[in-house]
Amino acid sequence: MGETVVDESAIIAGLERALARVGKGRPSGLKRLTGGAMMESSRFESDGEAYVLRRAPSMEFMEGRPFGHADEAAIVQAAHDAGVSAPNVLVVLEEADGLGSGFVMEALAGTPDPRAILAMETPALLLEDAARDLARIHSLGPADVPDAVSTMDYGAAVAGLKQQFEDAGGDRPIVALGLAWLADNLPEPVEPVMCHGDFRLGNILADKGRLTGVLDWEIVHFGDPHEDLAFACLPVWRFGRVDRPAMGLGSLETFFAAYEDESGRTVDRARFDFWMIYRTVWWALGCLRQGHVWRSGEDRMVERVVISRRASEQEVDLLLLLEEMAPREERQRPLPDAAPKRAEPRGESSAGEIAAAVSEWLATLKDKIEGHDRFQLAVARNALGIVTREEETRPDPHDRALAQAILAGEQGLATQGLLASLKRQALDTLAADIPKYSMLAVARDKWGDTTPQGER
Repeated sequence: MGETVVDESAIIAGLERALARVGKGRPSGLKRLTGGAMMESSRFESDGEAYVLRRAPSMEFMEGRPFGHADEAAIVQAAHDAGVSAPNVLVVLEEADGLGSGFVMEALAGTPDPRAILAMETPALLLEDAARDLARIHSLGPADVPDAVSTMDYGAAVAGLKQQFEDAGGDRPIVALGLAWLADNLPEPVEPVMCHGDFRLGNILADKGRLTGVLDWEIVHFGDPHEDLAFACLPVWRFGRVDRPAMGLGSLETFFAAYEDESGRTVDRARFDFWMIYRTVWWALGCLRQGHVWRSGEDRMVERVVISRRASEQEVDLLLLLEEMAPREERQRPLPDAAPKRAEPRGESSAGEIAAAVSEWLATLKDKIEGHDRFQLAVARNALGIVTREEETRPDPHDRALAQAILAGEQGLATQGLLASLKRQALDTLAADIPKYSMLAVARDKWGDTTPQGER
């Protein structure tokens, strides 16, 4: 299982061996669905039915995962049997199949494209479907899934985030503020339920305004059901629909009511808020880690370096959440002025101008390429835009001394002027990194940003 299979004929042959174990005929019409660095998904047909092969081409791709594909397949099947919109699993790959690690499942109707889903005509019905599916996932217990599914310890989880923070340099004060708040506000444990861990737009399928599938079961664990509810509602997963706080589809009241009707549980808003902050910190650190992934050579795709800059999205979102816990005078303190834009170059071309020139040339190639290469071109131009804007206006978001003082409890939300200073830094950093992020405009309006940067 060590070698990567890339030849289509070899994949067909391996699939034929696997399908024969369950009485299915030769596969046909193999089509790659995703180009992920770690897992592949391919669609094909057998005996007139459509299926999806999900696999890691070699065992090296499985390192660091909480459980293997055989366990993941069992989890997906348990969810399917519980009435969740999860696919029926057909067969798990074996070493003799020569395809690496993975399994075959039925293909489900629908699109995973968040923007296509958000454009559907019945978002409220889709939101209710999602709430019901989450409730059914949360109905599963340890007896229903493999022993490899772990149970989250809240304190250990926060400590794990802190270690990730240190591994990333331990120098982002806004993330440190979130970590300190989490450590000081751990909720009491509740009876653990099976959490999906990654339930959100982008990991569901929808067709004609209804939920048709739940995807990506790689980080299932037992924990607080509010974690799943909160993660689904993070601003980053609303894809611009800031007016719809529940999954970009509707109101929290609609989402919670549908969940409560199906589960019999009452949503605790304080616990929901805790997990909103926890998963915002979690994703900020996940973004920062992408810089390491690229530097290490683990994945040299240009997306990694761009995703690492999306940590600034989470820093703005984190401050929007945390400021509600700050003293009133700190919440209302005016923002300091932004740093002036750097002087325009007059002689040789600056690094930003060079990046802009390359980006403009790349734009001329757009109509000459297609598919994944066209997507990569757009990502590359985004990366060059970051370089240009960084040279013009981006502040340095790194301050290890301040971050460590916050973690030590020496500074915090009540420290005079700290919150306002961090807001200013967060706005200007995000404006350089990801200026089109929807919550940037929300934060500027809420925080009264009247500087030229805030008006542009």
